[in-house]
Amino acid sequence: MFTGLIEAVGEVIERAPIGAGYRVRIASALADEMRAGESLAVNGVCLTMVAARSGELQADVGPETVRVTNLGAVQSGTLVNLERPMRGDARFGGHFVQGHVDGLGSVEEIRVDADFWWFTIGVPSRLAPYLIPKGSIAVDGVSLTVATLAERRIDIMIIPYTWDHTNFRAARPGDLVNLECDMIGKYVVRMAELAGHFAPREGGTPP
Repeated sequence: MFTGLIEAVGEVIERAPIGAGYRVRIASALADEMRAGESLAVNGVCLTMVAARSGELQADVGPETVRVTNLGAVQSGTLVNLERPMRGDARFGGHFVQGHVDGLGSVEEIRVDADFWWFTIGVPSRLAPYLIPKGSIAVDGVSLTVATLAERRIDIMIIPYTWDHTNFRAARPGDLVNLECDMIGKYVVRMAELAGHFAPREGGTPP
C-alpha cells in the first residue's frame, strides 16, 4: 500500500530485455535504503526490487505490466516517480494507492497559470464510473485531485512543490501516464453492480 506522496525522482539507466519483459535499472539515492525483495512504486506501479546497491535499483517488468502501463515505454534518461510502501506507524498524507494501474491516460494539454500548471489528461471511458469532481486519482503514482471532470478527460492542477519533486516537470503533450482510481470508489461501484443497480461494465472491473 502506498500514499501517492513521492519520495524521490529516479532516472532510468537502462532497459534490458529479458524474455517477454525486461529488467529496468534506475539511479536513485533510495537504493542505499532498500534491499532486494522489497516493493517500490515506480510511476505508480508496484514492483519488486531484484537488486539495490551503489545508488542503483533494479526491477523486472513482466509482459502484462509492459502492456498496461507506461513502463513499457521508458528509455535511458526517463524520469520516474518513486515511493516506498507506507509504514504502519507513520502519518498518512495522500490517499490509498495500491500500485495497481487501472489504465493509461494521455497528456493532452499543459497550461501555465501563474506559479501553477494545469494538466488536461484524456482517460479511458471505462474508468468514468470511478471518477468524481474533487475526488482522488493517482497519476504516475502521484496523489492528486480531479479539479474538473468531462466525459473522457480530467483537469488536475500541479503546485510548484509537486512540479519540482516529481517527473511532471519533464512531461510533454502526448505522454502516456499511469492512472489508478480511488480504491474506495471501485469497491462502491462493484457493490452496486452485485446488488443489481446496473449491469457490469464491459470487461469488468479495471485490471
